[in-house]
Amino acid sequence: MTTAKIRFIGGGNMATSLIAGLIADGYAPQEIQVSDPDPERRQLLQALGVQTLESNLEGLAEAQTLVLCVKPQMAARVCAELGPLVSKRRPLVISVMAGVREQTIQRWLGGQVPVVRAMPNTPAMLQTGAIGLHASPEVDAEGRNRAETVLRAVGLVRWVEDEAAIDAVTAISGSGPAYFFLLMEALEQAAIDLGLEAETARLLTLQTALGAAKMAMESADPPARLRERVTSPGGTTERALAVFAEADLHRLVHRAACAARDRAVELSRILSESP
Repeated sequence: MTTAKIRFIGGGNMATSLIAGLIADGYAPQEIQVSDPDPERRQLLQALGVQTLESNLEGLAEAQTLVLCVKPQMAARVCAELGPLVSKRRPLVISVMAGVREQTIQRWLGGQVPVVRAMPNTPAMLQTGAIGLHASPEVDAEGRNRAETVLRAVGLVRWVEDEAAIDAVTAISGSGPAYFFLLMEALEQAAIDLGLEAETARLLTLQTALGAAKMAMESADPPARLRERVTSPGGTTERALAVFAEADLHRLVHRAACAARDRAVELSRILSESP
């Protein structure tokens, strides 16, 4: 793995997960710097063996890859602080800031900077994330490889050619864990209503979700085919699925995903209007 220095701006949960994943993949901790104003967060990160700094600018000139892990509402101020040095040196900038478009990041940083926009989801904190990536025209093949190295440390990575597709990624994998949690919540409650003890209901629900996901990941067949295999004609599963079909579950999921996509577009527009 390359020994190019990586600088994280912001040391929150996502940054911590990325750093832990990189180290687990063999990246040298001494090649990683993190800046964060919170002394407790810096102390936590020091336990991983990385260098921590209070100032975003201190030691920034050494970084070849810059990972922006700050909250979107703080992005304009932080990027304005980084802009003069970043526009001069033009390191690879990886943004995991939700809803902040590349054009907006370029404007805040001074323009013509190689930017990769990443949309990870919360399972990335357990190294089981699903991450969408998009590269600005300034990113070369080596920059793409570097970005993929960083994000692959916490899960599956897929590139999209159109930045607008990141809004779809947000709707599917970004918000997606909540959809599955909702189904698990409903299934667990149904189990309790059917007379199972709460702990049994919870464990059966979670293990069933895990098993179904594992089967889908390890099978070459699409989910529709897997569903057909466990649906015996005239059986219990067929009767339950008929209720879902009656409620037009596919259309409902489509509407939900579109609503999430549309909100992602709205939030991006609001952030792009920041000075």
